[in-house]
Formats: sequence, C-alpha cells, structure tokens
Amino acid sequence: MDSTKAGFADATTPDATAEGSRALSEERLARDAEAVGGGVPETEVLEPGTSAIPEEELDRITQDIISALKTVYDPEIPVDIYELGLIYRVDIEDDRSIRVDMTLTAPGCPVAGEMPGWVENAVGTVEGVGQVTVNMVFDPPWDPSRMSDEARVALDMF
Repeated sequence: MDSTKAGFADATTPDATAEGSRALSEERLARDAEAVGGGVPETEVLEPGTSAIPEEELDRITQDIISALKTVYDPEIPVDIYELGLIYRVDIEDDRSIRVDMTLTAPGCPVAGEMPGWVENAVGTVEGVGQVTVNMVFDPPWDPSRMSDEARVALDMF
C-alpha cells in the first residue's frame, strides 16, 4: 500500500501517529476540542504529508467523505456513524484509494456484516475517489464517550 497521504485518526487509535496523515474535519476538531472536558476524546491533528493530490481537491474530497459517512446510520440508533464515533480512521492515498477503519457499537451488532458495505458504497460515491476498503476493528472498543455533542443531543444524553 502507498504511504498515507491524508487522513484522520482519533487520538485513541493505535496507529494515530502514522506519518503523513492530517485531520479530516476542522469543524469536528473544533467541536472535539470544546468537548474534551465533557468526555469526548480529542481528535489528534497529524502533520500533513506530501500528496500528489492538490490541496484544494484533497480538502473537497475530505469534506465529501465526511458528508458521505454522515449518510450511514446504525439502524438501531437515530444518529449517523460519524457522529457516533464509529469511524476510527480514514486514509486517502495518492492513488485516491480510501481506507476506512471503523467499529460497531457492539461486536454482536445485527448489521455487522452489512455496515462495512454501506460505508464502502457511501464513500465510493464521492467524486474523485478510487477503491474504498473498509476494515472492521474492535480495538479500542467503542463506548458512548466517543460520540460527538451532536449525537448526545440527538440521543438526549446530556
């Protein structure tokens, strides 16, 4: 696999310090920074690497991937998987292939076999991306502290 050119990683992700990664969402970073005291883990901003993809296009792809991820919902919870904190890492390679590391709210989730396909299909609709690979990971395990403030409000968990 090519070296990582852009991506986001949650600070609790084991490989969050992979060289060449960068944050996907400045809005999410700002929201997470405000919420650190409220139990939501802070998202680590990683140094940008050199990419063959122009910066403006990389920014557009990044925002479009976030938007695509926000169209995928856990059918048992009325909140999208991005705000639930189920997306642990997204890497955008120079060849425009995308790798998503995600988890589930519980390993026994009834849609465990289907949700990676939903994510792959959603991200695959983003203009300018190549092959999309979704990896299901369970380390670290998901817990409600990974949810954004938006998810907490939607679930009345304040």
